[in-house]
Amino acid sequence: MEQKIERVIAHSIGEELGIVPGDVLLEISGHRIEDVLDYYFYTTAEELTLKIRDHQGEVWEAEIEKEEKEDLGLVFEDPFMGTYQHCHNRCIFCFIDQMPKGMRPTLYFKDDDSRLSFLNGNYITMTNMKEQDIERTIRYHMSPINLSIHTTNPELRVKMLKNPKAAEIMQHIGRLAEAGIVLNGQIVLCKGINDGEELERTLRDLEPYVPAMQSLSIVPVGLSRYREGLYPLEPFTREDAKALIRQVEPWRKKFYQNTGLHFVHLSDEFYILAEEGLPEEEAYDGYLQIENGVGMMRLFWDEAQEEICQIPEGSRGYGRVSLVTAVSAYGYIKKITEQILARMQGGEVHVHCIRNDFFGERITVTGLLTGQDIRAQLTGKDLGKLLLLPENLLKADEEILLDDVSVEDLKKALQTPIDIVKSSGRDFVHKIVSCLKKELI
Repeated sequence: MEQKIERVIAHSIGEELGIVPGDVLLEISGHRIEDVLDYYFYTTAEELTLKIRDHQGEVWEAEIEKEEKEDLGLVFEDPFMGTYQHCHNRCIFCFIDQMPKGMRPTLYFKDDDSRLSFLNGNYITMTNMKEQDIERTIRYHMSPINLSIHTTNPELRVKMLKNPKAAEIMQHIGRLAEAGIVLNGQIVLCKGINDGEELERTLRDLEPYVPAMQSLSIVPVGLSRYREGLYPLEPFTREDAKALIRQVEPWRKKFYQNTGLHFVHLSDEFYILAEEGLPEEEAYDGYLQIENGVGMMRLFWDEAQEEICQIPEGSRGYGRVSLVTAVSAYGYIKKITEQILARMQGGEVHVHCIRNDFFGERITVTGLLTGQDIRAQLTGKDLGKLLLLPENLLKADEEILLDDVSVEDLKKALQTPIDIVKSSGRDFVHKIVSCLKKELI
């Protein structure tokens, strides 16, 4: 495929060669580029040849000598440089199937692409991969790969994913591990289906592959209010969460004793639901699954504590600000703001716990809050001089929330200035303190 260049980074190899935006990459060392993996694979060489067609239609070649893995500085119009692989499963727990109609089209796309697993950390089932995809994964040593396992029972996995290829997961794990591919696993836990004895079986089956498989996260199934006609699933209770923690803890100790890794990690939601304290930092093995909600609150809390200790006691506070969060994080966020205020004289922080009416009250994570719920639940309230929104509410490249309500829309509706708080505990504390120290007008 031809790959059009959108931008050339200043002082890069690409700029030195005279490549400019609008030029097209045709080949690297005689190889056509089908996607971004081809590009990465062929540009790691110390010696290579680029075939370029410039914006005037002239084709020319450039021979390059560089450091291994040194970047060429080329940014392409299509960052993925190819088509995404769609997921054809009909998983009984799929959250995309539980979304209402009328949202932006990209929210309905189901991917199951090993390339996205390697590049972005997405989880894949391997049920949508062809033999050549698996061979290419091994040949390019695409590592790590994140796998959606859910269960190692082949019959149950077929039932859960509604795909006959789902039965082959253990063969895939063995093959990738033997090839030296680092693996991370995920289980979306469904009450009465892949928990209890089935979870025991899964942990036993995966035990021989640790530490080639370095982590396994267990996250609760998300249940929205849009489940009409879907497989009947039940939410976990406080007692269920406590029982799960008791079940998993001996396994964590066993894995750590044998491999130096705790390996199996429960998402923060289970500890919060059980009303039990989060594991300490060292229990997360370096936060291998932080993007999957595993250890996110522990890391946030520890960073916040470090930053709070830097606040001079008796610092003068003037401002009065509000911030929003969801049910799961509310208790921790509230405690952190109280600790900040305890070290300052003056200032007010109001933490508003937003109920998820859009998806339903069973959805309790902050990242799935919508603009319309924030607007409806804060309208008419005294929000002080500033409202702070966490950045994980927003689309990556725009100040737009999940339901396409913009930050500007919220400003107008609530008649209050809005600022964005970054996702780290340090940034969170720093932002609040800086706001309190200002007499906001």
